[in-house]
Amino acid sequence: MGGSFYRTDTNSGDNRVKIVNSPIPDVKIIELDKLEDERGYFARTWCQNELADEGISMTIAQCNLSYNEKAGTLRGMHYQIPPYAEIKIVSCTRGKIFDVAVDLRPNSKTFRQYFGIELSADNKRQLLIPEGFAHGFLTLVDQTEIYYLMSEFYHPEASRGLRWNDPAFDIIWPENVIHIKQRDETYPDFNYDNNARDFKLL
Repeated sequence: MGGSFYRTDTNSGDNRVKIVNSPIPDVKIIELDKLEDERGYFARTWCQNELADEGISMTIAQCNLSYNEKAGTLRGMHYQIPPYAEIKIVSCTRGKIFDVAVDLRPNSKTFRQYFGIELSADNKRQLLIPEGFAHGFLTLVDQTEIYYLMSEFYHPEASRGLRWNDPAFDIIWPENVIHIKQRDETYPDFNYDNNARDFKLL
Protein backbone atom coordinates (compact mmCIF):
# COMPACT_ATOMS: atom_id res chain seq x y z
CA MET A 1 0.00 0.00 0.00
CA GLY A 2 1.21 3.49 -0.75
CA GLY A 3 0.15 6.83 0.61
CA SER A 4 1.38 9.83 2.52
CA PHE A 5 2.48 9.68 6.11
CA TYR A 6 1.14 12.14 8.65
CA ARG A 7 3.25 13.07 11.63
CA THR A 8 1.63 13.35 15.02
CA ASP A 9 2.46 16.30 17.24
CA THR A 10 5.89 15.92 18.79
CA ASN A 11 8.12 18.18 20.84
CA SER A 12 11.59 17.86 19.38
CA GLY A 13 12.99 19.98 22.17
CA ASP A 14 12.04 17.24 24.62
CA ASN A 15 13.47 14.55 22.32
CA ARG A 16 10.23 12.61 22.37
CA VAL A 17 9.64 9.42 20.45
CA LYS A 18 8.57 10.54 16.97
CA ILE A 19 5.51 8.52 15.93
CA VAL A 20 4.18 8.71 12.38
CA ASN A 21 0.90 7.27 11.09
CA SER A 22 0.86 4.81 8.21
CA PRO A 23 -2.07 4.28 5.79
CA ILE A 24 -3.27 1.55 8.18
CA PRO A 25 -4.11 3.63 11.27
CA ASP A 26 -2.89 1.23 13.98
CA VAL A 27 0.44 0.52 12.28
CA LYS A 28 2.94 3.19 13.30
CA ILE A 29 6.32 4.31 12.02
CA ILE A 30 8.83 5.44 14.63
CA GLU A 31 11.50 7.86 13.43
CA LEU A 32 14.48 9.35 15.22
CA ASP A 33 14.16 12.78 16.80
CA LYS A 34 17.88 13.52 17.03
CA LEU A 35 19.69 15.75 19.49
CA GLU A 36 22.89 16.48 17.57
CA ASP A 37 26.19 18.06 18.53
CA GLU A 38 29.86 17.75 17.61
CA ARG A 39 29.99 14.20 19.07
CA GLY A 40 27.14 12.85 16.95
CA TYR A 41 23.55 12.49 18.10
CA PHE A 42 21.28 11.01 20.77
CA ALA A 43 17.73 9.79 20.11
CA ARG A 44 15.05 8.01 22.08
CA THR A 45 13.71 4.93 20.28
CA TRP A 46 11.08 3.69 22.75
CA CYS A 47 9.22 5.14 25.72
CA GLN A 48 6.31 3.44 27.46
CA ASN A 49 4.77 6.73 28.57
CA GLU A 50 5.00 8.40 25.17
CA LEU A 51 3.49 5.40 23.42
CA ALA A 52 0.68 5.47 25.98
CA ASP A 53 0.04 9.12 25.00
CA GLU A 54 -0.71 7.76 21.50
CA GLY A 55 -3.06 5.10 22.89
CA ILE A 56 -0.48 2.30 22.62
CA SER A 57 -0.09 0.09 25.68
CA MET A 58 3.03 -2.03 25.49
CA THR A 59 5.21 -3.80 28.02
CA ILE A 60 8.35 -5.42 26.65
CA ALA A 61 8.48 -9.17 27.34
CA GLN A 62 11.28 -10.18 24.98
CA CYS A 63 13.90 -8.69 22.66
CA ASN A 64 14.95 -10.75 19.64
CA LEU A 65 17.71 -10.53 17.04
CA SER A 66 17.52 -11.99 13.52
CA TYR A 67 20.66 -12.24 11.37
CA ASN A 68 20.32 -13.09 7.67
CA GLU A 69 23.38 -13.88 5.57
CA LYS A 70 21.91 -13.38 2.10
CA ALA A 71 19.76 -10.83 0.28
CA GLY A 72 16.44 -12.26 -0.85
CA THR A 73 15.79 -14.00 2.47
CA LEU A 74 12.14 -13.93 3.50
CA ARG A 75 10.90 -14.58 7.02
CA GLY A 76 7.15 -14.58 7.59
CA MET A 77 4.31 -14.05 7.63
CA HIS A 78 4.03 -14.84 11.37
CA TYR A 79 1.70 -14.05 14.26
CA GLN A 80 0.50 -15.42 17.59
CA ILE A 81 -3.16 -15.98 18.42
CA PRO A 82 -4.92 -14.74 21.56
CA PRO A 83 -4.41 -14.86 24.46
CA TYR A 84 -0.79 -14.50 23.31
CA ALA A 85 -1.27 -11.92 20.54
CA GLU A 86 1.71 -9.60 20.43
CA ILE A 87 2.83 -6.09 19.58
CA LYS A 88 6.15 -5.89 17.74
CA ILE A 89 8.49 -2.97 17.20
CA VAL A 90 10.89 -3.89 14.41
CA SER A 91 14.11 -2.14 13.43
CA CYS A 92 16.92 -2.95 11.02
CA THR A 93 20.27 -2.46 12.76
CA ARG A 94 22.41 -3.64 9.84
CA GLY A 95 21.61 -3.72 6.13
CA LYS A 96 18.14 -3.12 4.68
CA ILE A 97 14.76 -4.90 4.63
CA PHE A 98 11.25 -4.51 3.24
CA ASP A 99 9.04 -4.94 6.30
CA VAL A 100 5.35 -5.91 5.98
CA ALA A 101 2.32 -5.99 8.30
CA VAL A 102 -1.00 -7.60 7.26
CA ASP A 103 -4.26 -6.77 9.05
CA LEU A 104 -6.03 -9.98 10.12
CA ARG A 105 -8.72 -8.40 12.32
CA PRO A 106 -12.10 -9.38 10.81
CA ASN A 107 -13.90 -6.28 12.07
CA SER A 108 -11.23 -3.84 10.88
CA LYS A 109 -11.85 -1.44 7.98
CA THR A 110 -8.42 -2.46 6.67
CA PHE A 111 -8.95 -6.22 7.04
CA ARG A 112 -6.60 -8.17 4.70
CA GLN A 113 -4.77 -4.99 3.67
CA TYR A 114 -1.03 -4.69 4.15
CA PHE A 115 1.52 -1.98 4.72
CA GLY A 116 5.14 -2.32 3.65
CA ILE A 117 8.09 -0.03 4.33
CA GLU A 118 11.86 -0.06 3.90
CA LEU A 119 13.74 -0.22 7.19
CA SER A 120 17.49 0.15 7.16
CA ALA A 121 20.51 0.87 9.30
CA ASP A 122 20.72 4.20 7.47
CA ASN A 123 17.15 5.49 7.85
CA LYS A 124 16.82 4.02 11.39
CA ARG A 125 13.05 3.81 11.12
CA GLN A 126 11.12 1.35 13.24
CA LEU A 127 7.74 -0.22 12.50
CA LEU A 128 5.22 -0.78 15.28
CA ILE A 129 2.96 -3.72 14.42
CA PRO A 130 -0.08 -4.09 16.72
CA GLU A 131 -1.92 -7.18 17.86
CA GLY A 132 -3.99 -8.79 15.13
CA PHE A 133 -1.40 -8.44 12.37
CA ALA A 134 0.86 -10.92 10.62
CA HIS A 135 4.45 -9.77 10.11
CA GLY A 136 7.25 -10.64 7.72
CA PHE A 137 10.25 -9.13 5.97
CA LEU A 138 12.48 -9.57 2.93
CA THR A 139 16.18 -8.77 3.15
CA LEU A 140 17.36 -6.41 0.41
CA VAL A 141 21.12 -6.75 0.98
CA ASP A 142 23.50 -9.37 2.37
CA GLN A 143 24.36 -9.59 6.07
CA THR A 144 21.20 -8.01 7.42
CA GLU A 145 20.29 -7.81 11.09
CA ILE A 146 16.83 -7.14 12.53
CA TYR A 147 16.03 -6.27 16.15
CA TYR A 148 12.58 -6.83 17.69
CA LEU A 149 10.87 -5.57 20.82
CA MET A 150 8.04 -7.97 21.73
CA SER A 151 5.11 -7.43 24.09
CA GLU A 152 4.53 -11.15 24.62
CA PHE A 153 6.62 -14.23 25.21
CA TYR A 154 6.97 -16.80 22.44
CA HIS A 155 4.36 -19.55 22.74
CA PRO A 156 4.87 -22.30 20.13
CA GLU A 157 1.31 -23.57 20.55
CA ALA A 158 -0.03 -20.10 19.64
CA SER A 159 2.29 -19.55 16.68
CA ARG A 160 0.62 -19.23 13.26
CA GLY A 161 1.58 -18.11 9.77
CA LEU A 162 0.46 -17.03 6.31
CA ARG A 163 2.16 -17.65 2.97
CA TRP A 164 4.18 -14.70 1.68
CA ASN A 165 2.58 -14.89 -1.80
CA ASP A 166 -1.00 -15.71 -0.76
CA PRO A 167 -3.36 -14.11 -3.34
CA ALA A 168 -5.69 -13.06 -0.51
CA PHE A 169 -3.23 -10.25 0.32
CA ASP A 170 -1.44 -9.63 -3.00
CA ILE A 171 1.72 -8.33 -1.34
CA ILE A 172 4.07 -6.70 -3.82
CA TRP A 173 7.62 -7.56 -2.74
CA PRO A 174 10.32 -5.28 -4.18
CA GLU A 175 12.80 -8.10 -4.93
CA ASN A 176 12.69 -11.81 -5.68
CA VAL A 177 12.40 -14.28 -2.81
CA ILE A 178 15.42 -16.59 -2.95
CA HIS A 179 15.84 -18.03 0.54
CA ILE A 180 12.85 -19.14 2.61
CA LYS A 181 12.11 -21.82 5.20
CA GLN A 182 9.95 -24.67 3.92
CA ARG A 183 7.33 -24.00 6.59
CA ASP A 184 6.90 -20.39 5.38
CA GLU A 185 6.75 -21.51 1.76
CA THR A 186 3.98 -24.05 2.30
CA TYR A 187 1.33 -22.38 4.46
CA PRO A 188 -2.10 -23.05 2.88
CA ASP A 189 -4.18 -20.31 1.25
CA PHE A 190 -5.83 -17.91 3.68
CA ASN A 191 -9.22 -19.17 4.81
CA TYR A 192 -11.57 -16.81 6.63
CA ASP A 193 -13.04 -19.45 8.92
CA ASN A 194 -9.66 -20.90 9.86
CA ASN A 195 -7.55 -17.72 10.01
CA ALA A 196 -9.74 -14.70 10.71
CA ARG A 197 -11.37 -16.34 13.71
CA ASP A 198 -7.96 -16.28 15.39
CA PHE A 199 -8.51 -12.61 16.17
CA LYS A 200 -12.24 -12.42 16.86
CA LEU A 201 -11.33 -12.11 20.52
CA LEU A 202 -9.48 -8.83 20.01
